[in-house]
Amino acid sequence: MVKRFIFIFVATTLLALSSGVDVKGEVDQKLKLLNKPAVKSITSEDGDIIDCVDIYKQPAFDHPALRNHTIQMRPSFAFPDESSTTKKESSGSPAPSQTWQNSGSCPDGTVPIRRVRRQELLSAASLEHFGRDGPPTSSAAVNTTTSDHFVYHNGSKIAIFPVADHSTAFLVATGYTFLGAKGDINIWSPRVESSDEYTTAQIWLKNGLGDIETIEAGWMVNPKIFGDAKPRLFGRWTLDAYQTTGCINLICSGFVQTSKKIVLGGAVQPLSQKWGEQFQISISISHDPVSGNWWLAFGDETVGYFPGSILNYMKQSATKVQWGGDVYSKKVKQSSPPHTATAMGSGDFANSLWGVASFIKNLRIIDGYILLRYPQWVSNFSEEPYCYTAYNYKKTPAAEPIFYFGGPGRNPNCP
Repeated sequence: MVKRFIFIFVATTLLALSSGVDVKGEVDQKLKLLNKPAVKSITSEDGDIIDCVDIYKQPAFDHPALRNHTIQMRPSFAFPDESSTTKKESSGSPAPSQTWQNSGSCPDGTVPIRRVRRQELLSAASLEHFGRDGPPTSSAAVNTTTSDHFVYHNGSKIAIFPVADHSTAFLVATGYTFLGAKGDINIWSPRVESSDEYTTAQIWLKNGLGDIETIEAGWMVNPKIFGDAKPRLFGRWTLDAYQTTGCINLICSGFVQTSKKIVLGGAVQPLSQKWGEQFQISISISHDPVSGNWWLAFGDETVGYFPGSILNYMKQSATKVQWGGDVYSKKVKQSSPPHTATAMGSGDFANSLWGVASFIKNLRIIDGYILLRYPQWVSNFSEEPYCYTAYNYKKTPAAEPIFYFGGPGRNPNCP
């Protein structure tokens, strides 16, 4: 990976010299835009620098729709309680944490933001696409009118709209007005074959023609953005299937952070162990009916919100919820090998089950009646079932299902 970064740096420098473009100036300008002045900076033991930024000077306010935005410090509603029949049992495992928290804390009135480094910008395909997927390999990045992929809910045929350069395996719920979703996602550090690829375990809420508008959160391994193979907390939004809008975390303006304790992009620990103890993060995303904002929570801590004012179809509700994994690579869904060897989840297939495969448990949706419950109709789906699989498993007829997903990518059946 180090050699690749050196190559990119040299290639970028030579291109700049030949074209007359002031790359250094552009990178400096981008760094100044991304890294806001810090009240305090914390050097984490994993090498990250966390800047404690005045809450009113965070990147969100660079968005045109948020120039005069008043920060909502907390949701105007309480997340609904579960009924006695659906309450989850305590796992008994230690609560997950972020590595930087061992090195300090941010003062009141500030929010922690992971500092973007020069080498991370230089490794990007372009400054424009940093924090977003690169240009799709196909001009038909998302088809908003027709699809060849379907799931069936209660006799209804529901279209699934794949996105170019993404391979997903997930559990999907449709047929309702969704005002929120949550789940406990166990933590792994899957292999990523190339620094321009990434892998996630996450929750999606979707709306719009072809499901092009999404709000997402979970953990991801993304060497290009973070420079390592650690699983890191992320949130993301897009209005057009990742083409020109939205981004990961606070790399572009949009998400409003309110927590001084949690960093988007911060590494999460401890990791699950094969045949050993399983550790998970609890992620929830819920709609505030008063403000129209979508609130993200990590465990018991409210991190912040995706403002309703920057959204279109998602202003009021979602029409689809998905739980599962996503691999981004130019080498997925191709007609000729090789397929990427970037793994999803733990890197093992879903049928390996507990202690081996990646899982999401205690899945919940908030429906139009503001009830928190397990969704009535769900279906498994995998875009490349020989590469990555999905399996909603019930240990006993009376048990609540646990959703398993993942796979190694390239293998003898997925060459």
